[in-house]
Amino acid sequence: MKLSKLFHPLVWIILGGTIFTRIASFMAMPFLAIYLHNEIEASPLQIGLTIGIAPLISTVGGFIGGYLTDRFGRKRIILLTIIVWSIVFFGFAIAQTVWVFVALNALNGLCRSFFEPSTQALMIDFTPADKRKRLFSLRYTAINIAAVIGPVIGVYISQLSSPSIPFMLTGTMYIIYAVFLYFVLNRYKMQQQKASTQTKILQTFTILITNRVLLSFIFGAILINIGYSQFDSTLPQIIELKIEDGTKLYSLLISLNAAVVLLLQLPISILSERFSSAATLLVGILFLAFGLLLFGLSNNYPLYIIAMIIFTIGEIFAFPTMNVMIDEIAPDTQKATYLGAAQFKNFGGFVGPIIGGWLLSHYMNATFAVIAVIVLCSCVFYRINYASA
Repeated sequence: MKLSKLFHPLVWIILGGTIFTRIASFMAMPFLAIYLHNEIEASPLQIGLTIGIAPLISTVGGFIGGYLTDRFGRKRIILLTIIVWSIVFFGFAIAQTVWVFVALNALNGLCRSFFEPSTQALMIDFTPADKRKRLFSLRYTAINIAAVIGPVIGVYISQLSSPSIPFMLTGTMYIIYAVFLYFVLNRYKMQQQKASTQTKILQTFTILITNRVLLSFIFGAILINIGYSQFDSTLPQIIELKIEDGTKLYSLLISLNAAVVLLLQLPISILSERFSSAATLLVGILFLAFGLLLFGLSNNYPLYIIAMIIFTIGEIFAFPTMNVMIDEIAPDTQKATYLGAAQFKNFGGFVGPIIGGWLLSHYMNATFAVIAVIVLCSCVFYRINYASA
């Protein structure tokens, strides 16, 4: 079957839009900390607060965004979110004080937590159940393509002009995408299945927190995200302590991570379609834990490279599958709500760097071993999950 016939045209448009918008975001956001330091002269604590507020807000915002998407429709939430998001990026370009940046990045996290469940739910609406595992794998590939291209463009543009230009360009690209999607979404009839009654948000929240399967998924995902967050936080610090010119090695590992994802995402996706989502996720957890353990034992380039390859394979198995599992759990009338509730897993991305930093300060040699055990503990929650399904 040709790839063009594998999914509905609207799904391909959203996947292409994922690359477009993520390239725009990756041009600017990876350099926000540097921008705050150089242009605003923010302190490390202020920078940490500014960066950390986005995942913290998205933890709760995902549930609200998912609920609103199911209640008022995919199209309205997607278009409104993109418009607000573009304003946020223009705000980054002209802001002059740290507290304005804190507020803007909180809005940035809120917009992402609205946009993610709404676009994923829209693609689910137009994709048969037996093709959704492939869909989420391709979406993950699209994000990683953007992660390779975006930062390179951002660095090039900021060197040629003002450091604020990438933020301006990102805001412009989001407006262009909003206009494009307005016409595209009006062309296709939405296939969202509406609930027979409109459940209030507090009632919906009560239903979700009493759903043992969903809760076990979220707790397991939080533990996985605690482990994955070490890639951006603890790993560069420990490399800098162990390896001379550690920045060079860490840059190499970032590129290697993206390259392995792009190279292996499709074959691993095809392979994983032969097995259940639970089995696929457990394989991913084992690879992630082993990669983390090897990070802690590494003290030279080859070992860190091997550890990164193993860690990335775990990432490829685990993260697209987590979205598939939410789709399997969710009723047809509450896809976006469940996808939004799953954003509570971002809490792991918020507390993970704190846990890793504390371990690094007090038990450096055991840091990654402890984190690996935390990731392995997620298996308990997924066992509960599918025993209850």
